[in-house]
Amino acid sequence: MGIGAIGSVGGPKPEINVVPLIDILLVLIIIFMVIAPLAPKGLEALLPQSERNVSIGGPPPGTIVVQVGRGKTVKINAEAVTWEALEARLSFIFRNRAEKVAFVRADDPVEFKDVAGALAIMRDAGVEKVGLLTPRAVSGL
Repeated sequence: MGIGAIGSVGGPKPEINVVPLIDILLVLIIIFMVIAPLAPKGLEALLPQSERNVSIGGPPPGTIVVQVGRGKTVKINAEAVTWEALEARLSFIFRNRAEKVAFVRADDPVEFKDVAGALAIMRDAGVEKVGLLTPRAVSGL
């Protein structure tokens, strides 16, 4: 808005120079694109919720707990099962269930490879979510 004579064609026009703002915006977008995949992601843990009306003797009704015991024994809800029959038994249990959730509990002297084997068998049997029961979680039941 300059003052000019009548008939003058050129004159100063106020404009905002947006080129530096676009450069800053592009740099910020690139920084966020690089940082976003590196953001820490938590490991989802599935623990049973303790309820006051559940007896301390066992898990809530409908919960499947695979227990790996001493001497490579395995049980499904206190029912002894062989390692060879574990996958078939779990497939039978979960074939009509909407929620395919189970828990693994291991005794103290059990090696991790036995627990990992049970987890692999559970995945092969169609169990979608597997939770690990710790002594603290078991005492809450």
